[in-house]
Amino acid sequence: MRVVKDAEERRNEILDVAERLFATKGFDGTSTNDILEEIGIARGTLYYHFKSKEDILDAVIDRITVRLLTDAGRIANQTEIPILQRITMTMMAMKVENDLGYEVMEQVHRPQNALLAQKMQERLLDGINPIITGLIEEGIRQGLCKTEHPAEAVEMMMLYAEITFDSQVERTR
Repeated sequence: MRVVKDAEERRNEILDVAERLFATKGFDGTSTNDILEEIGIARGTLYYHFKSKEDILDAVIDRITVRLLTDAGRIANQTEIPILQRITMTMMAMKVENDLGYEVMEQVHRPQNALLAQKMQERLLDGINPIITGLIEEGIRQGLCKTEHPAEAVEMMMLYAEITFDSQVERTR
């Protein structure tokens, strides 16, 4: 018997299964057939929601980005924590710490996925820069930070960190 689900519910079900399979079998080791079989849906249903397996990966990246930014924002808003500690904690909240995150980051850093890497970097920077800028501005008001251009300083710092950490990841492979 066919189970009819709301479009958003079905889309999230596909993403949940894809996330788990990407984490356990890897992106390359997961086929769209694997996703279809696990959920028990027709190929047309999958392609109604996503154009390709890469499109699914893109949506998984979106989910991860939203989770990281939500965690970072939650920490940044904990005003009972001293500002310098919140800056550090907010930055640390951006670290991927599970198998899915590692698998996605491995996929993102492959040369053939340069566009995905660029998309993820842009999404993260667009989201985290205002959060960190707000913290730096609070640090300026408290006399703990000093810059006339907090947003620009944060952007430079984040881009430098991205370059530095990406090069360290490459060296450890």
